[in-house]
Amino acid sequence: MIPLLRRTVLLGSAALALAPGLRRARAAEPAAATPPAPVDVRARLAYPYALPPLPYAYEANAPTVDAETMRLHHDKHHAAYVANLNAALKDHTELHDVALPDLLARLDTLPDGVRAAVRNNGGGHAWHTMFWQVMGGRGGAPEGELGAAVARDFGSFDALKAAFAKAGAGQFGSGWAAVTADREGKLALLARPNQDSPLMEGKSVLFGNDVWEHAYYLTYRNRRPDYLAAWWNVVDWGRVAERYAAIRGGATVV
Repeated sequence: MIPLLRRTVLLGSAALALAPGLRRARAAEPAAATPPAPVDVRARLAYPYALPPLPYAYEANAPTVDAETMRLHHDKHHAAYVANLNAALKDHTELHDVALPDLLARLDTLPDGVRAAVRNNGGGHAWHTMFWQVMGGRGGAPEGELGAAVARDFGSFDALKAAFAKAGAGQFGSGWAAVTADREGKLALLARPNQDSPLMEGKSVLFGNDVWEHAYYLTYRNRRPDYLAAWWNVVDWGRVAERYAAIRGGATVV
């Protein structure tokens, strides 16, 4: 049995959806009541995998990302990765309790019959789970510790945007551009083809942008650089900062 990660955190939609209900429930409880047990987030990251709901409406990122693109991207593309991953692992019960980051980190040790499916569909599930979390915002620039880290490691936010645009536009065919972070808070920029996730290399993604054509083609057609430039307008830096804090605290975020 491949061991579970000690701290694997799914930030974003599930946590945000639970928070208001938890606050209301706690307000109605007596002061001496025992607080509810923490949710074991690993259950959301192991077989059978589930499509996480968007943490906002389909039109929330318009006009940068139109509602139809969001609906097709989430409800069709991401859903297909989840379904295909579950189908591939159905008969491999020894992998059912393995958290997704561990599954991807140990890709080379997986049975030949499922390795490609986990690489493509598990990688796609991880990438997209991150992607929905970091959007839905109003852009601007990172602040606080995250803003300081960007200035330290890239020179400035404008320098990061320029390097990110070059990495995203230069990714041949389908893939992703992303910024990773480590426990010391060090940031790095990378691009990866297809659904190859940095989790396969033991790296945590802080935020990233999907440069597969299905992510932008309805609005931008073949103008990937225009999409990359506009995408910053919908980044939610508050959620990115939460991911940064979790990574620095030793968690592997998805």
